[in-house]
Amino acid sequence: MPYLRDFFTAFGEKFIEKIKPGDIGGEILKAIVPSTVFTIQIGAATIRITDATVVSWGVLAFILALAWWMGRKPERIPAKNRQVIAESLINLLMNLCQSSGMSYKQAEKVTPFVGSIAVFITLTNVTSFLQIPPPAKNPAFPVALALFTILYVVFTSIRMVGLKGFWRSLTYPKPLLLPFKVLDYFIKPISLSLRLFGNVFGAFVLMEFISIVIPAILPGVIGLWFDLADGILQGVIFSYLTVIYIGEVLEGAHLSAAESDEIPDKALSSAQKPI
Repeated sequence: MPYLRDFFTAFGEKFIEKIKPGDIGGEILKAIVPSTVFTIQIGAATIRITDATVVSWGVLAFILALAWWMGRKPERIPAKNRQVIAESLINLLMNLCQSSGMSYKQAEKVTPFVGSIAVFITLTNVTSFLQIPPPAKNPAFPVALALFTILYVVFTSIRMVGLKGFWRSLTYPKPLLLPFKVLDYFIKPISLSLRLFGNVFGAFVLMEFISIVIPAILPGVIGLWFDLADGILQGVIFSYLTVIYIGEVLEGAHLSAAESDEIPDKALSSAQKPI
């Protein structure tokens, strides 16, 4: 029949046009360069609102709606799946914090931030699975996130152990380690940001390349790992390291305090020994 022949002919032409590679380098460059969604003019200054900012706002709005939906009308004995899931995730984070050396009350203070940062990074990463560029492909996003996290680690650690305890953590087990401990607080945000940026950016470029060269079927299968699983993994790693950093300060402060308290006891016991 003529109309079937015309249909399959047109379909074949469109399919070939779709899978034709074209300028691969130009297409990838276009995808990774931050695009300006709109601009805001404040006096002589022009503020560019990029796609990373818009996606971050959208994810934050989704998290607020999700938190309201999962936390509304809580019951003493959970009967709804959403409350069971929320409490299970909270218990998981509480156990993680306590296993890192925090008390129950300290874990209660840290869990909201750690949970929020894990959900935020995970959701911003998995947007690439929906063909939405992830914000972490823009270097400014992971750098700002890492700096904010390190400031939170320092501030929270000081609140938990005090300035004296924080200083002890920097000089434990030897005062000579102080310069290296201080340097570590400059290296940690670099490590956090580069890890997040490198994994997300690399996965994004790879998926763009596969989508251009082999756009049918394969990108969806590979995207289950690079877009979905790897995005979730990066959120878990970022939040886990945040907890570990706070736990390191607490451990150093407590061990240093314990050693200093043992000195007079040992001196007293030796002085009481008969000659």
